[in-house]
Amino acid sequence: MIDAEFPTWVREARSGRRAGSAAMRPKLPDSPYFGVEIANWSDVTRSLLAAQPLSGETLVNAVLSSWDSIFESRLGSGFHIGREIEPTPQIMGFFLHALIPLELAKGDPGWRADLDSSEKDLVYVPDQSFSIEIKTSSHKDQIFGNRSFGVDNPGRGKKAKDGYYVAVNFEKWSDARGRLPRIRLIRYGWLDHTDWVAQRSQTGQQSSLPAVVANNQLLTIYPREI
Repeated sequence: MIDAEFPTWVREARSGRRAGSAAMRPKLPDSPYFGVEIANWSDVTRSLLAAQPLSGETLVNAVLSSWDSIFESRLGSGFHIGREIEPTPQIMGFFLHALIPLELAKGDPGWRADLDSSEKDLVYVPDQSFSIEIKTSSHKDQIFGNRSFGVDNPGRGKKAKDGYYVAVNFEKWSDARGRLPRIRLIRYGWLDHTDWVAQRSQTGQQSSLPAVVANNQLLTIYPREI
């Protein structure tokens, strides 16, 4: 049951519908989901989001403004992304990673971009427990980490992999078919480092999230309705 005292954006955030039965790693005692039935995981996520100083509305506005500004920028002798230049998804993701913290800091100096590899992508200066990792992907509804996310290392020596995440999925140029690509999904939630599952092959370089994790721990805040 959704708590009536949650902010409207938290109540309206939607669980995912992705199908899949990939193996899930067990929750550890320090996880906010430990000992909670899977059917109630989305309620735990809502509670975590309700505690966040960064509201869903502010986050969505920052992501969409950042995306739009990519196409408004000029490079070289006045060349535009989306006209003369079509960067790879990796570069489009890089732009989002760089711009989202700047957009948020412009409205609230409590937020800033990371300064070194020990910090989350988006740092909340007053209380870094609310700092956020940003994941972007041109896949329609999945995000990925490198292989290190899916092994038993919670981030010692580097940034911790437990905590708040924002996941942004955007269209590829081929999806746009003559128009500018758009943001597909913005999801907001919490992931534990054990939620990531590495590729089985030792040569595999990726890790991903089982559907049950992605559906219940990353709630959709954009678009508002499907």
